Amino acid sequence: MALVDRIAQPWGERTPYRPGQPWPARVDTFLDSGVQESQVQRWARSASLLHSNGDAMDIAVADGRIVGVRGRAADRVNRGRLGPKDLYGWQANNSPDRLTAPLIRQDGRLVECGWDTAMQRIAERSRQLLESHGPGAIGFYTTGQLFLEEYYTLTVIARAGIGTNHLDGNTRLCTATAGEALKESFGCDGQPGSFTDVDHADVIALYGHNVAETQPVLWMRMLDRLDGPEPPRLLVVDPRRTVPAERAAVHLAPRPGTNLALMNALVHEVIRRGAVARDFVRDHAIGFDDLAAAVADCTPDWAAAICDVPAAAIGRAAELIAGAEKLTSTVLQGFYQSHQATAAAVQVNNLHVLRGMLGRPGCGVLQMNGQPTAQNTRECGANGDLPGFRNWANAEHVAELADLWNVEAEQIPHWGPPTHAMQMLRYAEQGSIKMLWISGTNPAVSLPDLHRVRSVLSQERLFTVVQDIFLTETAELADVVLPAATWGEKTGCFTNADRTVHLSEKAVDPPGAARPDLDIFLDYAQRMELRDKDGQPLIAWTDAEGAFEAWKACSAGRLCDYTGLSHGRLRQEPSGIQWPCTEDRPQGTERLYSDGQFWARPAEAETYGKDLETGAAFTESDYRAWNPEGRSLLRSAVYFPAPEVPDEEFPLWLTTGRTLYHFHTRTKTARAPQLNRAAPEVWVEMSAGEAERRGLAEGDLAEISSARGRLRARVRVAHVRDGVLFVPFHYGYFDVPGGPPDRRNQAGSAANETTITAWDPASKQPLFKACAARIAAVEGAAVASAEASSAPTTTASAPAGRSANLVPPTIGGPDALSTSTSTSTTTRQD
Repeated sequence: MALVDRIAQPWGERTPYRPGQPWPARVDTFLDSGVQESQVQRWARSASLLHSNGDAMDIAVADGRIVGVRGRAADRVNRGRLGPKDLYGWQANNSPDRLTAPLIRQDGRLVECGWDTAMQRIAERSRQLLESHGPGAIGFYTTGQLFLEEYYTLTVIARAGIGTNHLDGNTRLCTATAGEALKESFGCDGQPGSFTDVDHADVIALYGHNVAETQPVLWMRMLDRLDGPEPPRLLVVDPRRTVPAERAAVHLAPRPGTNLALMNALVHEVIRRGAVARDFVRDHAIGFDDLAAAVADCTPDWAAAICDVPAAAIGRAAELIAGAEKLTSTVLQGFYQSHQATAAAVQVNNLHVLRGMLGRPGCGVLQMNGQPTAQNTRECGANGDLPGFRNWANAEHVAELADLWNVEAEQIPHWGPPTHAMQMLRYAEQGSIKMLWISGTNPAVSLPDLHRVRSVLSQERLFTVVQDIFLTETAELADVVLPAATWGEKTGCFTNADRTVHLSEKAVDPPGAARPDLDIFLDYAQRMELRDKDGQPLIAWTDAEGAFEAWKACSAGRLCDYTGLSHGRLRQEPSGIQWPCTEDRPQGTERLYSDGQFWARPAEAETYGKDLETGAAFTESDYRAWNPEGRSLLRSAVYFPAPEVPDEEFPLWLTTGRTLYHFHTRTKTARAPQLNRAAPEVWVEMSAGEAERRGLAEGDLAEISSARGRLRARVRVAHVRDGVLFVPFHYGYFDVPGGPPDRRNQAGSAANETTITAWDPASKQPLFKACAARIAAVEGAAVASAEASSAPTTTASAPAGRSANLVPPTIGGPDALSTSTSTSTTTRQD
């Protein structure tokens, strides 16, 4: 057993292994100071809440409090390992500033009240709006962190009860392109690959995916392969020199906004080199000739001029892909939060189809999720789709839901695509949405162009409900605030990025009068007297297990089939289980499309497709004529520049992103002392050459501005390409989120003050990775080098050049020590 500071050593010990072998187990444990394992009275099952890896863990309980966590060695996802946010993030549950009673706005102030008062106010406003303006006056904006049972309940309330088309999640900001790219290529959402593909791959390609920081346990798996015999070769596409980039055989650092040009060149090269699996493409795909024609002129030299990377490096990347025997690819925000997001992500799918690398060990594509239950929002229909991966434009699919819910089909809005989050904000701005219910998310920090967002949410004509665990920047603007229970305080399921379903059990009671989100939604449905067409309650279930059983019926016969699962089974099995899980496949399904059959036939497809350049939807007749047999679809798009590019006034690119020690808007992670000390305040990264040209140095306080707004941050001279600024998006308007006004950061540290209101035409995912900006020192604010930026030194934010000698290393200290117990005899320190 080793004692490891998991802030200083985020990925812990190595347990190397060879291709084809199982990943060795290593159990990570962290308990509160002074608590011994013998003092733990109960361990409750759960999984990670602060990223999409789905790391299985047990929650330690003593005297009615959560006192720690440990990984579960038998689980297929993490084999006992936990990342820094897993190990320390649970401490937010015990924070003294949790919301413990409902709040309503009176005379401009939020004051405490009882549940009956708060819920009655919401129900009365809902009824008034339905009578005076109809269902379109009400919108729901949810999260990627609730449980499956809560999403499905909310979906039935919104779609069949209220009858509104306005339901989406903040998964629109992180995973909408993942779902859209899978639909465009394979006819339906659902990851083809599995995390176990890492165990077999000889080439791993990471496209805009800083896996070391966003899914640290998945990176541990990759590290153990890299340190073992016959290691895979890495291809990394990222404008920063991330930790994976340091281990890469090829690292491409393209100019922001040019991903599609790069991908078109890689597809061009794979075709030119004769690396296409012709038989596979002939038997299982359509569109090859059109794709080949579209990329015919997309040579490495052409892409090099656009992306500002060497043509020879593009050639080396193509050689890796073309020569791979087992190719595993992952994609995340670096591609998704860009103006041609879906088109670029689809090209990754194309490479796998062209190479015939789907459905076999080591041959998988993972269009990754950013949040722990993002997959559940998509499959349950809480993200702008219909539940069960059904097609809103297919009348038979709508009729299936109407029969399931026992309502008339006309009650379920399907006259057009469900409203995406950015359009919902626009409707609220224009006044047609008059009530917005926000659950488990903080758009006053996470959405782009925050001045606009705050002005919309502050309108007197908009009735805003916020359901959360802390008084966030968004909750401060609400008319009603509902205190919610969180992870460890309620029971439900969540599904990770490779379709693994875990049960998270209630470990402790929530504080004060806080309630599970499911109970809040059920209370609302009852007060609204939502009925089916026979006059019976629309929502027939009363608890999480009942909601799960209702969801199983909805999923039956669809790709995301859960009928072989139950709360009882998930409570007893040693590992999470991947869907589809049915009577015929009781152990789940490790990889999709192993038989070369896709969920793309016209009668079953989740979509009829979109034009990747314009977002225009194709008709059912178009799709039936084009893909009657339901093959995979090779799609293409022409590259065009980002909607905003640097100019004389704003000469630099600004890109934002997520980092290792924080999650989203720090609502939880800022309340974990070890995580917050590791990254206590916002910073801006720039290259050494760019800093010198701008007259800036490590630790200088700088102002970053765009055409929309500005923020202040200390400079970190780091390994990022020239001409690019990187700012983490986690930081909002409180030095400690949820604090009172006297702890407000008046200078402003929210990266999204500067980002642009624009989105990908197909997925409708906002652009956070490319806008024009400038940077300048704050007059009179020069600081000594001893006051370097507090950005972490353990990550892609590590200082570069001379700054490396000025910055103290990031450590956690004695209260960050966790235990790590490995079954392998070949471990070594990271």
